[in-house]
Amino acid sequence: MTTSGTTTSATSVEPSPQETPGGDRVRESTDPGRQRAIDEELRAHVARYAGASAEDLGRRLRELEEESDIERVLAINASVLALAGVVAGTFANRRFLLLPVVVLAFLLQHAVQGWCPPLPLFRRLGIRTRQEIDAERAALKAMRGDFDQLVRG
Repeated sequence: MTTSGTTTSATSVEPSPQETPGGDRVRESTDPGRQRAIDEELRAHVARYAGASAEDLGRRLRELEEESDIERVLAINASVLALAGVVAGTFANRRFLLLPVVVLAFLLQHAVQGWCPPLPLFRRLGIRTRQEIDAERAALKAMRGDFDQLVRG
């Protein structure tokens, strides 16, 4: 079944590469072994809820709505580090003003290439892309029957 750019079936639940222009650059730049582990975790999450009640599925869907994706984590991390660098550079040592410069360079690199040095660390920590989170959401909604009326017409 395909739902809003996400492929779901009994054996496969993963984001569609067509979901974003040029595919998902974060997934493409993630270590293949780590990406397989993230995809396996996604399938395990979905399998865990097979046959679950609508209430349990709803609870998991609410959890997924609160889950921060990699873009948000990178933005928060960059903001905290840049602000810390400005404060430390202002009140402690001017050399700390290099920290915001480095952080902004990483953000620019991520915007242009879809990769930056903190990305592998966050992926190892299990931070998922919005497409990966949405793939799980779509599979759980399909299990709950949210799309039944679309199929029936």
